[in-house]
Amino acid sequence: MNRRPLPRRFFERDAADVAPEILGRLLVRRLDGARMVGRIVEVEAYGRDDPGSHAYRGRTRRNASMFGPPGRAYVYISHGIHHCLNVVCDPPTAILIRALEPVEGLEAMVQRRGLADPRLLCAGPGRLAQAIGVTLADDGVPVYRRAALWVAEGEPVSEVTVTFRVGMADAVNRPTRFVERGSRFASRGPGFGAISEPRRS
Repeated sequence: MNRRPLPRRFFERDAADVAPEILGRLLVRRLDGARMVGRIVEVEAYGRDDPGSHAYRGRTRRNASMFGPPGRAYVYISHGIHHCLNVVCDPPTAILIRALEPVEGLEAMVQRRGLADPRLLCAGPGRLAQAIGVTLADDGVPVYRRAALWVAEGEPVSEVTVTFRVGMADAVNRPTRFVERGSRFASRGPGFGAISEPRRS
């Protein structure tokens, strides 16, 4: 699989346009001498007029990375426990990486997660962040450079299912969750909350 970083221009679009095209790409992590790689199989897009977006009420110290430049990580802590990894697109739109299919470095992921089932290692934003060691120290880092964390070209998927987002109290009825059709590594079944026929990319 192609581990060459995606160029910055890939992210210089609205998150809703980037989201289906980032599926099948690789999230590559180098940490403590290990390399961990996962195929991106589930994401959620957050737009400018989205009440569910952290940028909806304006810029703060916490969400500053969402306001640019594009192609950088936005990391926050959910419920005071779980780190969540986003990629900034056309500011302040962003994509939440919700699930990965582990490809490389499973031993390191298993050690961090404390379980051995590959399907559950990265099935959910908090789980995947724990599995590959994403923390607030990664907030703002460029993901278009081959360094400690980047998004690589991989291979785009051919079929994407669009669904309502999950696990939120605000703006839950928005079709902004994109899942690789048939993936068993998604945080919920890929048909959960589906509101469209699978779209072909």
